[in-house]
Amino acid sequence: MRIGINTRFLLANKMEGFGWFTYEITKRLVLNHPEHTFYFFFDRPFDAKFIFADNVVPIVLSPQARHPILFRIWFNYSITKALKKYQIDVFFSPDGYLSLRTDVRQIGVIHDLNFEHFPEDIPSAPRKYLKKYFPLFAKKADKIVTVSHYSKQDIVEKYHVEEEKIEVVYNAASPYFKVQTGEVIEKVKQQFTGGAPFLVYVGAIHPRKNIDRLVKAFQLFKQENKSELKLLVVGEKLWSNGKDADKEDEEVLFTGHVNIVVLAEIVGAAQALCLVSYFEGFGIPLVEAMQSGVPVLSGNLTSLPEVCGEAAVYVDPFDVESIKDGMDRIVNDADLRDKNKILGLQQAQKFNWDTSAEQIWSMLIG
Repeated sequence: MRIGINTRFLLANKMEGFGWFTYEITKRLVLNHPEHTFYFFFDRPFDAKFIFADNVVPIVLSPQARHPILFRIWFNYSITKALKKYQIDVFFSPDGYLSLRTDVRQIGVIHDLNFEHFPEDIPSAPRKYLKKYFPLFAKKADKIVTVSHYSKQDIVEKYHVEEEKIEVVYNAASPYFKVQTGEVIEKVKQQFTGGAPFLVYVGAIHPRKNIDRLVKAFQLFKQENKSELKLLVVGEKLWSNGKDADKEDEEVLFTGHVNIVVLAEIVGAAQALCLVSYFEGFGIPLVEAMQSGVPVLSGNLTSLPEVCGEAAVYVDPFDVESIKDGMDRIVNDADLRDKNKILGLQQAQKFNWDTSAEQIWSMLIG
């Protein structure tokens, strides 16, 4: 079988959520099914480390698809021509974008519909594109993958897609995320916080990630507690939103993007991970923290309770006082932290890339 895959988010040293999903799934598909040929469609020069085996055929298609106009050209023309040229049997798109001009069977991953709920968080051009085209992609897809039961129900309700067309395939954490040694924890603290303990946020700096309220809550916590605790923010701006959440001070420290080895050490060294987004399709950092034996402070909306189960301290993401109170509980209650570490390690076992890759394989050959 000839399987085409949209691999435009496989970017060396720049991968975020879509990129890691693509990497973890495609690597397993390729290595587990050597009798099939996988055509990786990139939109720019690629790193050879992403060519996982001899049954991968890498192809660069222009233009670089990083703007709505270029999205349309790349998927409706470049991808369409490539699917015909290479006689592709099925096209898999881990970011959900599809060709609307082909009869080739297509499977798209719609991670979430945040742009339908909070369009004001997204600049005008991509917002208009997403709201116009994703309903069309959902209709065009032969099967849809999504990453939580919350997102599945959202897609059913928003786009009137039959439930049978959608399969939930969970994200997971990389094996790099594990319980860290005391030596590593001290090394991380010395490197990033001058030796102080810290809370960590991991993810893009984007309005729906709610960094503004997280920082305000942390500032309130510091006012009420005599503590050397820092807040470490690990991630890059997805796009500018005109807010000041990324202004560093002595208590809130921004690392920018770090590689996955360093990221795993940072997460494993944290006193707790804080993810208080007001909208998430999944929330991979939660699983990364739980797998690392690190307690989690989580928002109580959308998919986050589905991911964490009983292994988190939940807060109202729209209420700074609620977030601050959650910090107070997770920092000052050692018994609660110990309990959540155990529950988190158990909960993290529910998420496994091997299982997820086999689910997708079953859809590709179905």
